[in-house]
Amino acid sequence: MDIAVIGGGHGCYAAASEFADKGHAVRLWRQNANVFRSVLDNRKLKLTDHLGTRDVAIHLPTLDLREAIAGAELVVIPLPCTVHLTLAKMIAPHFEDGQVVYIPPATFGTYIFAKALADSGNTAQVAFAETGTLPYLARKQTEDHVRVSVYATRLPTGVFPARASDRALSVISRVYSGVEPLKDALDGALMNAGPIIHPPLIMMNAGPLEHFETWDIHNEGTVSSIRRVTDALDQERVKLREALGYGAPHFPLSDHYDDDAEEWMYGDSSHEKLTDSGDWRENIDLLSHRYMREDSALGLSFLSSLGDLTGTPLPLVNGFLSIASGITGEDLRASGRTLESLALDALSVNELRALLQDGFVA
Repeated sequence: MDIAVIGGGHGCYAAASEFADKGHAVRLWRQNANVFRSVLDNRKLKLTDHLGTRDVAIHLPTLDLREAIAGAELVVIPLPCTVHLTLAKMIAPHFEDGQVVYIPPATFGTYIFAKALADSGNTAQVAFAETGTLPYLARKQTEDHVRVSVYATRLPTGVFPARASDRALSVISRVYSGVEPLKDALDGALMNAGPIIHPPLIMMNAGPLEHFETWDIHNEGTVSSIRRVTDALDQERVKLREALGYGAPHFPLSDHYDDDAEEWMYGDSSHEKLTDSGDWRENIDLLSHRYMREDSALGLSFLSSLGDLTGTPLPLVNGFLSIASGITGEDLRASGRTLESLALDALSVNELRALLQDGFVA
């Protein structure tokens, strides 16, 4: 399959490497020529995973976004949600009829990309899909080498518009066999584990994060009191899902830590594989790191606004959002990703469901 991978982050390199390793023709786009130079010149990435280390050939590394998109059956965008608004406008004119765009995960970014496509005047029929996590626990070792500690085994996925679900999921499942269908894109957005796991881990570990040069929030930073908080925060996500009419399975985060429970998105023993790798022992700046700017500022604000829509109390969601605002000195609810910022706040729940199903009908 011809696949375009957009971006140069950890998940982007992991996706491009996995697809190429499986024999797909991969176009890999990145903006920064300086850090991309080795890949541009050598047309390969180095992949390390449970099978060892090997070079994989990248069919077309490019700095040209149009060139990356042209002719691709599947476009994968495993980038932080903080780039969605800018990237969606850049990429919208280049989408082609029949393409499927997979954004793992997206915090309802599927809507942002679909809206940008509609606003651009491009009439291509494109399906946008999102899931609850990156399909990889991965970290780049250098600018041409990525290590994947864990591959996702289950990827609950929703599509915008939902009427295109069958077609979109059939394409995505050709590269991700663990894809599981959801009702729609909002169902997929409410599977996102990032706003549940990361805000408590960074804010409740603020002392050691600022004291030590590096700290592993997933290893010594994951203690029983924080785990109780993440479970309680996750219950608010589940209550919100139920208020919006989404049923089980909810993929509770507690299953990620319990190998005796139902298999979570990354499968059994994934937490141990993550901590054993040592790749998450890092310096996390509480003002700028994506756990603050993506999962807290965007992820929690999105949940908060849905709580307002449904009348669902979310004390921990709003509490962590307030603490994050205190840490950054910014009103993250006002500047976050909300129904208001997406201009969807005037819709009723039924009107929102209709939009999710039908998309932007000309």
